[in-house]
Amino acid sequence: MTDGPSPWLVIAGAALSLFGLVFLGWLLVRALKRSDAPAVLALKWVATVLILGWLAWAVEPWSKAPMVWSDVIAVLFGGICLTVVWRESIANIVARPFTSLYDGGDAEIEPRPYYSIAEAKRKRGLYQEAVAEIRRQLEKFPTDCEGQLKLAEIQVENLNDLPGAELTIQRLCEQPGHPPRNVALALNSLADWHLKYGVDREAARQDLEKLIARLPDSEFALAAAERIAHLAKTDALLAPHDRQRLHVPEGVRNIGLLASSHHLRPTATDPAQLTTELVKHLEQYPQDTEAREKLAVLYADHFQRMDLAADQLDQLIHQPNQPPRNVVRWLNLLADLQIRHGADYDTVRATLERIIERYPNLAAAGMARNRIDLIKLELKARQTSQPVKLGQYEQNIGLKRGPARGISGASS
Repeated sequence: MTDGPSPWLVIAGAALSLFGLVFLGWLLVRALKRSDAPAVLALKWVATVLILGWLAWAVEPWSKAPMVWSDVIAVLFGGICLTVVWRESIANIVARPFTSLYDGGDAEIEPRPYYSIAEAKRKRGLYQEAVAEIRRQLEKFPTDCEGQLKLAEIQVENLNDLPGAELTIQRLCEQPGHPPRNVALALNSLADWHLKYGVDREAARQDLEKLIARLPDSEFALAAAERIAHLAKTDALLAPHDRQRLHVPEGVRNIGLLASSHHLRPTATDPAQLTTELVKHLEQYPQDTEAREKLAVLYADHFQRMDLAADQLDQLIHQPNQPPRNVVRWLNLLADLQIRHGADYDTVRATLERIIERYPNLAAAGMARNRIDLIKLELKARQTSQPVKLGQYEQNIGLKRGPARGISGASS
């Protein structure tokens, strides 16, 4: 009496069969989901099962009897039937590697919102319909930044609904996952609308302060702080909306009879007064890079104080979170001022080498290297372009009567 199969082999065989059935079911479900005609695919599967069942009944492959001509004819007929059922699928499988070069194959297209219909309706003046279309897209993609900005733009520019646009921007900023650039764009746009349509400088300042609070220690916060320093006053904001009376001053009569017209020239801005104003402005807004840069140029060109100019530019250069393009520009400006005011070769070269040390992988480093090679030419050109200072000579020498009188006078 022989022993039967081991229980562990039976369990393993049953588990393997179950896994095969589950895997086959997963393949069938996946194929149905990816098929363009799932009902037709299901009918093909049913037809295949029926054909294979008929073949098993007709041929009886499990029997030990040799095959006869009727079995061969049955197999050929079954193959023809399966070919008829699956011919299109087989042709698609063969042609897919070639057609995918043109139509992308089975690659799934990433779903994204489309606002072309809303833009077309907006151009036709159908603003409410455009808003409805944007909201329809936002129902599918509620965190899409582009759609929310478009919605706020139509609300404020076409529907005169500034509070509605403000609410839309607020909801956008409260949504998690938005990159800092999008948040900065939204709050800057809201500040623009408060200035342009609301004529509200205080509201614009609050929008920019929200940006600084949301994105501290970033280049967007620095740009917002500089923008706060340049916000126009309310009178200047009202100017474009009010029709002002043009005042044309009366011209000077008999200008050709005047002995001199120097007093008619416009008075130039006093550099000392401008410097005082810039210093007071920077005490209130220390992050205003434009004002500090102007002050550095004034210190160098008017007061001949390169130490003060370098100090102002160093404050800008060492300001954290400044984008590289600004730092490179300020270091090049410092080199320009040093060349303009007689610094030596080593000083200018050290300034340009700071660009290479900070940003060795940027194109600015290569430009700095090229400029270092040309420093001596810049310094030489600067020296040759300076005016030659002549010596002091006796005035009115051409009005003397003759050189002999001068010589005799000198000998006596």
